[in-house]
Amino acid sequence: MITKTKLSGFSRKSQKEKRQIIAKECLGDLNRFSEFEQFHFSDADLQQRIERFSENTLTNHVLPFGVIPNVVIDGKRYHVPAAIEESSVIAAASKAASFWDDRGGFKTIKHNNLKNGQVYFEWNDDVNWLLVNQQNLFQFLTQKVKSLLVNTEKRGGGIHHFEIEQLHDLSASTIKLTVFVNTVDSMGANFINSMLESMANSMEEFALNNGKAKPEIIMSILSNFTPQNFVTIEARTSIDTLTWDKTMKPRDFAEKFVKAVRIADVDVSRAVTHNKGIMNGSDAVILATGNDFRAAEAAVHAYAARSGRYRSLSSAGIDGDEFWMQLTLPIALGTVGGVTKLHPTAAMAFEMLGNPSAHELMKVTAAAGLANNFAAVASLITTGIQKGHMKLHLDNILAAENANKEQRLAAKAFFKDKTVSVNAVRDFMKEFRELV
Repeated sequence: MITKTKLSGFSRKSQKEKRQIIAKECLGDLNRFSEFEQFHFSDADLQQRIERFSENTLTNHVLPFGVIPNVVIDGKRYHVPAAIEESSVIAAASKAASFWDDRGGFKTIKHNNLKNGQVYFEWNDDVNWLLVNQQNLFQFLTQKVKSLLVNTEKRGGGIHHFEIEQLHDLSASTIKLTVFVNTVDSMGANFINSMLESMANSMEEFALNNGKAKPEIIMSILSNFTPQNFVTIEARTSIDTLTWDKTMKPRDFAEKFVKAVRIADVDVSRAVTHNKGIMNGSDAVILATGNDFRAAEAAVHAYAARSGRYRSLSSAGIDGDEFWMQLTLPIALGTVGGVTKLHPTAAMAFEMLGNPSAHELMKVTAAAGLANNFAAVASLITTGIQKGHMKLHLDNILAAENANKEQRLAAKAFFKDKTVSVNAVRDFMKEFRELV
């Protein structure tokens, strides 16, 4: 049994010392530290750059970096980089992208680019006075952070507007000040937080200048809930061109498809998995471009529950002889800052996309999500999700069974027209090995 001891001063150790300590404490053998190093880059400078992204780095964690070809958005074709470990996601998105490529592709319906952050404070004086004079507060705070806004304003961004709200569930004097900001091509997290903290530090001066009691600052922080930073993407075509499944008439396919999406809109059990399927595609692009998929996930799921009930992020319908499907993603992405240019494959991903603006990247990310969503729902209402997914998952099962090249080829031939499962593959491998 390995007894884990408290590690003191761990963060001050060298990278090699950290690997040795964890090898001893968690793997039971100090000499196994070199197993972490087998995933390192041969380029020492590049390895050091990666290690500086985070803290207490032991090694690199690899994900497949693939591509979703032929994603047409607003008449422009992209071959979209995608980083994901899950089987069938890229295959499904690629099939759907090719299908819609022949039907005009995806189109942007609307978009907006406003992020936000809050200063929470207790106003220890007349709250009605603050509400009446809120414009004076907004002007005062804008002036106080003027120096922080210079670069953002040069790029066409800056503070858009303010809102002030009493949090009555806590108390009438607990105030939420929201600042809406356009950060242009930057994710803007550090900029927004610096601006909010500067504003918070100026609140006392505003109060005292107006003969009011000193307010108590609770906290200031950006919000990852960005309902005003969104893009809406649509796919639309004549119903008679919906030839995804040759065994189903196009109108029958359209009607069943719309019903399936509406189920996700009214039933939370389906909505969660439905939206997860969307984020399969979108997260893969977000990861490939070095953006914050945790923030995106938090934002979209909060948005899906904005009505008080968790619902589908996408919608579908029939207008006369036309079928349509839409997706709105309220995500904040950046094309400058963070690790977007420092991470080697993220930099390559941006080059593959033609070094897009933040808005363009949002469109691409949403289109990948909508492509995955279309492919998933189309499979569910026709052949079922497992037929295609498990065929592609076969490689992973065979790898877990340590199958060699001959065994993999034989297994793929055997399961070409059969249902794939872990037990079925194990039985096949056992019989194949016994015969050989």
